Amino acid sequence: MSNLMSQLAETTAFIQSKVNSKAEIGIILGSGLGNLASEIKVEVSIPYSEIPYFPVSTVEGHGGSLMLGELSGKKVWVMSGRFHFYEGYTPQQVTYPVRAMHLLGVKTLLLSNAAGGVNPAFSVGDLMVITDHISLFVLNPLLGKNEEALGTRFPDMSEPYSKALVSKALEIAAINGIHLKQGVYTGVTGPTFETRAEYKMIHALGGDAVGMSTVQENIVAVHCGMKVFATSVITDLGIREEENVITHEEVLQAAKDAEPKLTLLFKELIKGL
Repeated sequence: MSNLMSQLAETTAFIQSKVNSKAEIGIILGSGLGNLASEIKVEVSIPYSEIPYFPVSTVEGHGGSLMLGELSGKKVWVMSGRFHFYEGYTPQQVTYPVRAMHLLGVKTLLLSNAAGGVNPAFSVGDLMVITDHISLFVLNPLLGKNEEALGTRFPDMSEPYSKALVSKALEIAAINGIHLKQGVYTGVTGPTFETRAEYKMIHALGGDAVGMSTVQENIVAVHCGMKVFATSVITDLGIREEENVITHEEVLQAAKDAEPKLTLLFKELIKGL
């Protein structure tokens, strides 16, 4: 057994020792989007600091616990707070919890993030369903020896985000009067926000939004055979005429303001899984 698989076995054994239920749905909550956790009937909440080989969140706006509970009548694993490359973690550490959730039985992964709007048609507070991504600016988490027990050496990425789940989300949004954007998410390392020239480059490459998370988690999830759905809350605008000064506090506030719509979307989507 490889070192990674040995660590994952220890991690999942510890988690399973704390719970009596299983869940096939996993959720990772992004910056300022942790209040969805309050909608969950929590059975168990395990601080990341107690879980063997788990990193620990270091960023304001991110919680720090893995929860098992019930949402919309379904059992779910929820990561309240995620990990980022810019915190000093390796891509393998960033995505370690996704692999752990896979071994715990998760088959569908829902991701959320706060992102900068690059598409000129976007406004602060919009929700963008991610239909594809550009990951050329971040390290691929599958670099190195492939773990055949987790997935194939060369995973297909022609449908990184489930088209069926995207279609279902659009139906839910239409019924509930939520205007959803759709677009391509561009992953970058951070922690700096982008320069004006970088925003323009990302737009020219086909990106509609840009952020510092999600793509590495998605790649590992697809490698493991999961179906993935992801939504960005547009918390700032990169291409605009006025002074382009962005603060993390403004990002958190915009995410908080948009959160009720995201919560409703996720709850209804989970109900139909």
